[in-house]
Amino acid sequence: MIALRDSLMELIRRTSAEIPDDVQAAILAALEHEQQGTIAADALQIIQRNIELAKRKSQPICQDTGSVLFYVDAPVGLDQLAFAEAARQAVREATRRGYLRQNSVDALTGKNDGTNLGPGAPTFHFHQHREPETRVRLILKGGGCENVGAQYSLPDEQLQADRDLAGCRKVILDAVLQAQGKGCGPGILGVCIGGDRATGYEFSKVQFLRRLEDRNPVPALDALEQDILKTANELGIGPMGFGGKTTLLGVKIGTLNRVPASYFVSVSYMCWAYRRQGVELDAEGRITRWLY
Repeated sequence: MIALRDSLMELIRRTSAEIPDDVQAAILAALEHEQQGTIAADALQIIQRNIELAKRKSQPICQDTGSVLFYVDAPVGLDQLAFAEAARQAVREATRRGYLRQNSVDALTGKNDGTNLGPGAPTFHFHQHREPETRVRLILKGGGCENVGAQYSLPDEQLQADRDLAGCRKVILDAVLQAQGKGCGPGILGVCIGGDRATGYEFSKVQFLRRLEDRNPVPALDALEQDILKTANELGIGPMGFGGKTTLLGVKIGTLNRVPASYFVSVSYMCWAYRRQGVELDAEGRITRWLY
């Protein structure tokens, strides 16, 4: 239990303070792409300095360390109750050490007990597999970008969006337009086509576990991802909404089966502080490999 708690605490520290390599590469490429001397370029330079400073000082990249989301691929027989308890201990200690800000509050009273623990905090998604290793991925999802997520029910008469990929394209781009700079762009979209209202949003966030440079194995979805990324970056919204060529760093789309009466498109938005990391653990809970 102690080894597992310490491993999860290190996962939290690194996720909070260090941008993954694929995200760092995308931000640097965006900085090269923006015209120097513009507000957009200045915004990206500030972002890059923030990234470097947070890593050097091992401090949170953003004052909003967000919702703590654990995605656990677990072997048969893993004690999920014991794992969750070790994770909660890790969250409590990581908060005490300053790796996480004290920003989880009671939904009704707004009271903050300073631990980041409570109903739904942290959140766990357990998935069983037949491999001996345990793989844990962590997302720290800030509130600013969470606020600009959106869910659409097709057909949408106002947007003239039908129940097809062209209609999906219209509503996804509408979500980008509605967000403008409020989600701390440049952002990353996680999208689910299908599912119900709950599973659609949940699966849209699972898309954030993908690397930015990967390509969707479904040709139609791959084409849609690339098209939306290109089109969104031609809208002129830019970093933080200041204008420029970099509105999005990536678009990731997945699908779930739906019932014929419903056609939901759920869009989750991730800010530039794309805090996602993962580890592989041995049977004792020690880190054997980093996943990103």
